[in-house]
Amino acid sequence: MAILSSLSKQKDLGLLILRIGVGAFMISHGLPKLMGGPEMWTGVGQAMGNMGIKFFPAFWGFMAAATEAVGGLFFLIGLWYRPVCLLLAFTMVVAGVHHLSAGDGWGTASHAFELLFVFIGLLFVGPGSYSVDKK
Repeated sequence: MAILSSLSKQKDLGLLILRIGVGAFMISHGLPKLMGGPEMWTGVGQAMGNMGIKFFPAFWGFMAAATEAVGGLFFLIGLWYRPVCLLLAFTMVVAGVHHLSAGDGWGTASHAFELLFVFIGLLFVGPGSYSVDKK
């Protein structure tokens, strides 16, 4: 199938499509948390307690919300791509551990862990040529 084999020449387009899709969903998850204010940030930040960090939950919640919303935007456009992938990966570790600690099970926690592996994989691949960070 010539049409499918020609897709291998479009790696950068594939990365752009992936960045747009995943970035848009990260923004859509992060914006409500970011706009929720200190009460929301405190609730989100309490997830850090599962990692042994029980101080300043509002700060950690704000950081998670900003990472998802602003980091999602930067991921989408390919700005500061690798540092953003690291921050998003860490946020997904905390989210996954939180879901498991809350007894939600793998069905709920798996989404965060799936994204963790996506962000780690893309950390190695890079943003592609259709990005602000293009080199």
